[in-house]
Amino acid sequence: MKLIVGLGNPGTQYAQTRHNVGFRVVDLLAEKHGWNWERRGRAFLANGSLGAEKVVLVKPQTFMNLSGEAVSELVRWYKLSPEDVLVVYDDLDLPVGKIRLRGKGSTGGHNGLSNITHHLHTDAIPRLRVGIGRPANHRMETIQYVLGVPPGDERILLSTSEAQATDALPMILEQGVEAAMNLLNADPEAQQKQAERRRLQLEKRRLRQEQKEQEQKEQENTP
Repeated sequence: MKLIVGLGNPGTQYAQTRHNVGFRVVDLLAEKHGWNWERRGRAFLANGSLGAEKVVLVKPQTFMNLSGEAVSELVRWYKLSPEDVLVVYDDLDLPVGKIRLRGKGSTGGHNGLSNITHHLHTDAIPRLRVGIGRPANHRMETIQYVLGVPPGDERILLSTSEAQATDALPMILEQGVEAAMNLLNADPEAQQKQAERRRLQLEKRRLRQEQKEQEQKEQENTP
């Protein structure tokens, strides 16, 4: 069994804010599979199966900074380990539209993830980060930015990355975090440059081989 925890704040006033990316991703997954949400304790849960894996989607209702209280209760209830939890949340340090998967590590100052690592006593918790970028206005307070609703084009870009994150979740469960990281975290531009380097190397090798064969033929034809 796996817990997929989307982070956010409860209440309609927060529903479309940048900070509620995690809620929206698990909402999309539940909607896609026709799973219904039910209140249990300090969280909303929806459950079903993805392939052979039993899955419980979680939306903590403790507000972001206390997310770990609800998550730790569920980990104990289902008798799971921290590695069985996958947290989805917004990340200021990723550009809008980017998603990144990690198996463990620093929380990057995200209060929701920090509270989860605190209550589970480990940072070895898989997490899928959805980029929201940083405010263009450097004078804007971080809290004001994350609790703001993104405008127009930014909203479209964020919605696209939320859909990508939703589609990535079954793959992560099926292939495992390490294998999925290689696919999800690959930089397309870097991959393209690497492929071009390989092509040039192969072309140089081919030309050297042709030149060598031509020299051998000339030597054979020399009286």
